Amino acid sequence: MAQIYDPSPDEAVYQSVRTALETARTKAAAAVNDAMVSAYWEIGRQIVEAQGDRAEYGQHLMEYLSERLTAEFGKGFTERNLQAMRQFYQAFPIPHTLCAELSWSHYRLIIRIDDPVRRDFYVRSAVEERWTVRQLDRQIHSFYYERLLATRAEGKDEVRQEIQNLEPPTKADGILKDPYVLDFLDLNGNSNYLETDLEQALMDKLQQFLLELGKGFSFVARQQRVSADGDHYYIDLVFYHYVLKCFVLIDLKTGKLTPQDVGQMDFYVRLFDDQCTQPDDNPTIGIVLCANRNEAVAKYSVLADKKGIFASQYVLCLPTEEELSQALEATCLLASEEE
Repeated sequence: MAQIYDPSPDEAVYQSVRTALETARTKAAAAVNDAMVSAYWEIGRQIVEAQGDRAEYGQHLMEYLSERLTAEFGKGFTERNLQAMRQFYQAFPIPHTLCAELSWSHYRLIIRIDDPVRRDFYVRSAVEERWTVRQLDRQIHSFYYERLLATRAEGKDEVRQEIQNLEPPTKADGILKDPYVLDFLDLNGNSNYLETDLEQALMDKLQQFLLELGKGFSFVARQQRVSADGDHYYIDLVFYHYVLKCFVLIDLKTGKLTPQDVGQMDFYVRLFDDQCTQPDDNPTIGIVLCANRNEAVAKYSVLADKKGIFASQYVLCLPTEEELSQALEATCLLASEEE
């Protein structure tokens, strides 16, 4: 009787060898990236020190270095790239402030930011959130920093200090943004979409939605059922925030915020807290994500004094810089009036 060959031991060896090679490749790539970033920083330093205040000589030096380095090392040393290295050194003159987790492509995006506080914010966020280059690019171009700043209206000095310190939020309103930019859903050209369409689109692009929500969110459930006296209710989206140690409920509304929407979310939060949370969980947060945040409803409903219920607006296309500037000015004005 012929023996039956069992491939499982061979497969186990293969997978083990494959893991070792993948680990080595990852370490090698990280080492190459670290060496490349350090070399580009050093090139930038030498260019800046050689140029000094002599702009005319600086242009000549760029041309000379580009020609010689390209001939010897390849096409990565164009005048434009050398200028980026120079800018890299000027933005980060202290070498130990560089982060090994960020690639040269990350830094190429970050050095375009003039404001050092804003620049440091994106460095810290990119490292903590492990953003890819593409994700970092989207956050910068969707004004993530400005929207976060415009959202936190407790007081302009407190908000400004919190951003400057780059400390993780410890209160519910510290994790919220207004508006949320959902341009990745491709719904901007569709004026007749339903709440179910919005929900499905968010599930189809869950990774992008989690990125837009920000740090700490983990998806839990969709259409989570809660019951009371034999009646069943369904919460659109449920997340858990591992920094705040609490559940976050999201109710999607395609129209203008109404008092009924706020009351419904208040009901959901109370019911969910009673039925689904554990003793070591903090109180549940509820967010009504609507197309139009009705300020009158926000002012005269439980939103005004209940700390766990919020309403945020979403937009289906990127806001302009002017729109973000107006929102930021309005927030600062509101904070000044409340002081």
